[in-house]
Amino acid sequence: MSPADYYRCARFLTSAARLEQAPPDVGFEVAFAGRSNAGKSSAINALCGQKGLARTSKTPGRTRLLNFFGLDDQRRLVDLPGYGYAAVAATIRAEWQGAVAQYVERRRSLQGLIVLSDIRHPLRDLDCQLIDWAVHLGRPVHLLLTKADRLGRGKATGALLATRKALAGYPQAPTVQLFSAVAGQGVEVLAGVLDDWLRREHPPANQA
Repeated sequence: MSPADYYRCARFLTSAARLEQAPPDVGFEVAFAGRSNAGKSSAINALCGQKGLARTSKTPGRTRLLNFFGLDDQRRLVDLPGYGYAAVAATIRAEWQGAVAQYVERRRSLQGLIVLSDIRHPLRDLDCQLIDWAVHLGRPVHLLLTKADRLGRGKATGALLATRKALAGYPQAPTVQLFSAVAGQGVEVLAGVLDDWLRREHPPANQA
């Protein structure tokens, strides 16, 4: 099964407001994290080739639960609540952050974080705090510079190089790529990262 076909088999499993509501902590998971409206749900939908798999909204702060999507019996994707949207009530925001913190710190099946950052405003303070925290915990990080289609090729490449330079000081520097859910840019690269983290074995190529 090709990477494209594999991720198209994704299905919604459940939503969790608290860690104890999550699926059993076995197998392998990769979580998508980022500021509200950075494009987490859109990235999952583009990866899986399903427009309505993860719910998207033009209103920041709408994803308030940890949403789990099954790929097979042992592998899952997780859409985490967005952060950084000031209009959300402080008490609700604290609850989300508490659930996310527990998930990232305690979840044994979590293999890495896909962090999304709008290429027009990359690595804001909260993005950097999340990356610092994940690296401190020993969690691998792969950064998507989303909405790359909204910049010209030269500016997008410049932003990519500048971001890589900014992250180079980490002991295990996060990897970075350009991504556009609208244009389908970077989907295959993302699938390759996930294949490694999810320990997915490819079938041998046909030999003539």
